[in-house]
Amino acid sequence: MDTINQNIKTSNPTITLSIKREDLLHPFVSGNKFRKLKYNILEAKELNHHLLVTFGGAFSNHIAAVAFACHEAGIESVGIIRGDELEGKILENPTLQFAQNCGMKFEFVSRDVYQNKASDDFAYQLEKKYGRHYLLPEGGTNELAIKGCEEILTNQDAEFDYICCSVGTGGTISGIINRVNENQKILGFPALKGDFLKDEIRKFANNNNWELITDYHFGGYAKVTNELVNFINRFYEDTKIPLDPVYTGKMVYGVLDLISKNYFPNGSKILMIHTGGLQGISGMNHLLEKKKMNKIIFDV
Repeated sequence: MDTINQNIKTSNPTITLSIKREDLLHPFVSGNKFRKLKYNILEAKELNHHLLVTFGGAFSNHIAAVAFACHEAGIESVGIIRGDELEGKILENPTLQFAQNCGMKFEFVSRDVYQNKASDDFAYQLEKKYGRHYLLPEGGTNELAIKGCEEILTNQDAEFDYICCSVGTGGTISGIINRVNENQKILGFPALKGDFLKDEIRKFANNNNWELITDYHFGGYAKVTNELVNFINRFYEDTKIPLDPVYTGKMVYGVLDLISKNYFPNGSKILMIHTGGLQGISGMNHLLEKKKMNKIIFDV
């Protein structure tokens, strides 16, 4: 399915705000995951790899997307999952259940072990256990992922002054940075605490017309509040556009808040990138229910 740019009303009538519906790209491999996996799956097939190994957490959009994409491409997949306590709880986890139904095998490791996933020793152990395989990092960010994310923007998007997107591992925003014109400014809204992502982005990004807005993480990665959930629900009621609470929901909240605070000059044209991630809403609602917090209305 093609993406569309959908207009959003704001508190400032002089500002044009649109959201690019990358979530509509594919029913199961949506948004930036579709972009990141496109050339990696092609490369794996080109190199005649029959197994892809990757990493992710309990409700990882990346794990779900890789599982389906590999199934569709006829490639076996293994997910190294953060949290050995999750073993035996697959049926309680909609993301892992979906990935398993797509044929993905799991290896559950402790958080301490998981922290060393990028080490040479970890790679050696994977090679020893699984033999020849295509290794994809957590979040899917590598040179081929950047190439795919450079295709998010089209020539028609050159009219926008600001391009806004959520930031996880830095791959999506790097591709966007490489694609924009000199007169456009890119604003990234990290879903994690801290400023460390700048160095990751500089590894792949060719331009300097970007900055990170670090005030809208709502406590850190996968952390949500009733304020954020209520915002996502109101936004869905007003626009019929679902937002995930980990990434895009925080970014949209941030952009609208900045507009209300006159951060953007009058007459600005702003494009927000919807990076998908809606599959994680079911799992998040399960956690919210346990915490006796408000739940997200839209559920996939």
